[in-house]
Amino acid sequence: MLRLSFDPFPVLQTSRLILRRMELEDAHNMYIMRSDDQVMRYLDRPKAVSSEEMVNKIKQIYNDTEAGSCIQWTICTLDDNQLIGNICIWNIDKNHHRGELGYMLRREYHSQGLMMEAIKEVIQYGFNVMNLHSLEGQVTPKNIPSIKVLERNGFVREAYYRENYLYEGKFIDTAVYSLLNKKSLYKSL
Repeated sequence: MLRLSFDPFPVLQTSRLILRRMELEDAHNMYIMRSDDQVMRYLDRPKAVSSEEMVNKIKQIYNDTEAGSCIQWTICTLDDNQLIGNICIWNIDKNHHRGELGYMLRREYHSQGLMMEAIKEVIQYGFNVMNLHSLEGQVTPKNIPSIKVLERNGFVREAYYRENYLYEGKFIDTAVYSLLNKKSLYKSL
């Protein structure tokens, strides 16, 4: 079983990004991102209604991180400490060394390769530091940009669930992608 501790919180860096701990001061920028129709169109969850709601969300993230069930980073550019997105490993299954990748980016930062950088760094952390055996990404099949970023990072489609969950009165399909840790300590067992 994995034993996870994110204290001190791991700060990650790419050539253009800093991935740091989410702070309460990020609530307003998180609200801007999570209330944007374009950003939320494939996420099948309610849009944010206020910065105060995001403060509560960040507090919940702190609790989940402390419990070892999730780790979430704020994505910032190197020259600005402001939230432009977030990325996480959540739904961590400690018994089976699995986690699910989740991410979103403010609209004005789309199509610049920034999420590719962030995902690559988080994959390395998940496999090399957390010792995960696999990462999973679940996407709405219509979310082609998200599917492309997963595939470019080596994820392979494993499943397609038809109408597997209900959101706002409609049944939604889910495509499931996964990536195996080629260096897993458990390959030889």
